[in-house]
Amino acid sequence: MSLPAHLALRLLVVTLLCLTGAVAWTLWEARTGLHEEAAVSAGRIAAGLARQPGLGSVGPAALPIAEPQAEPTVLMILPGICAEIRLGAEAPRRLCGDWDGLGTAPAWLAGALAAETGATPVIRDIVYRGRSLGSVAAWPDPVAAAGRAWRQVRFASGLALSLAGTTAILGWLAAARLVAPAARIVQGVDGFEAGRTPSPLPRFRAAEFDRIATAFNALAGRLSRIEDERTDLMRRLVQVQEEERQSLARDLHDAFGQCLAAAGALAAALEAGAPEERADLRADAAGIEAVVGAMRESLRGALAQLELPDLAGIGLGEGLRGLVSDWQARLRTGPSLHLDVMGDWAGLSPQVSASLYRIAQELLTNALRHGRPSRIFVRLQRIETGRRPITLVVDDDGGGDPAHIAGASGRGLAGIRARLTALGGALSLTGNGSGLRACASVPTRG
Repeated sequence: MSLPAHLALRLLVVTLLCLTGAVAWTLWEARTGLHEEAAVSAGRIAAGLARQPGLGSVGPAALPIAEPQAEPTVLMILPGICAEIRLGAEAPRRLCGDWDGLGTAPAWLAGALAAETGATPVIRDIVYRGRSLGSVAAWPDPVAAAGRAWRQVRFASGLALSLAGTTAILGWLAAARLVAPAARIVQGVDGFEAGRTPSPLPRFRAAEFDRIATAFNALAGRLSRIEDERTDLMRRLVQVQEEERQSLARDLHDAFGQCLAAAGALAAALEAGAPEERADLRADAAGIEAVVGAMRESLRGALAQLELPDLAGIGLGEGLRGLVSDWQARLRTGPSLHLDVMGDWAGLSPQVSASLYRIAQELLTNALRHGRPSRIFVRLQRIETGRRPITLVVDDDGGGDPAHIAGASGRGLAGIRARLTALGGALSLTGNGSGLRACASVPTRG
């Protein structure tokens, strides 16, 4: 739920609580007001009857000569109040004020007020010249009391609900405008999560959001500098690794190559110079020659892994064709390898060419080492020159779990990711139904 919605909901809850309090206060005020009006009505009637002609001229047991008029007495009773008049031995008279305009209250409200309205009537004595001639009892009529209370409750509730709705809408609009910068901040945080460098946030009017934007921009600047330093470090590590490979290849070729050539020549000389009766010596010399030949093949394979072809001269496409041909020649009866190169590769930087060659080399090695494929497809694609990503895809049908391979702790994938990080690229591992698909993408300007 959004912050404006939270604020509107809280305002609504507060308003409902206020409405409950207002209803309770209205009911209490209505009950109190009715009792006060009952007291006023009783006092008016008692005072009016005490002023009637002829009252007080006889004893308490006597009745007045002229009977009081009912109309003036009714007019003295406030709407919704009932009164009972007792004058000496005269039969009690009960009168009620008019409450037709008060309306009808719900049954629950009428029942709640019925127990209170008639419980304790207000009694006033009719006194003339110090003598009590009778009494007047007044009380709120239950139906009229409920109608009056219901009218006041409806008015208070309608007013409270109108204010609540208006307050909630205005609060939501104000909060929505106030928290609008939060969406910009969330977009910036999402940019961090996606690995992008977010744009600097603008200044905001609200001091809290402005402080967040200032801290965010400072953090983005630090992370951008750290990412640049990390990318530069990766480039240097890849360059140092390539230089070490080339140096190791030269050392192996110069040292071990010459030693193996010398050992092979000595073994051939021993075999040729051995006497006729020393068949065992000739067999040992032939065995040495076989071991030297196997070591030479092993050295040739290691040098093929370490040495980098002249990609500047032959191009990346031809370099990959040579790599696939060498693998196919060494595998002989192994899986078939297929290469598809599409696009214009002119002007590709040496660093990008070398990294893509090494990535293809490592992906082929992983496909052959960790699975049992019967076919491997290598596709290198570049739609056109300019700022377009280069994609290198290696598909195999050797089975395997992409999640397990991606989480493995081997150095192959770590080296691939290091090279792609140095180039600003990315690696994805997915299944293709029968095996794995590794896709490396590299953004390049040319």
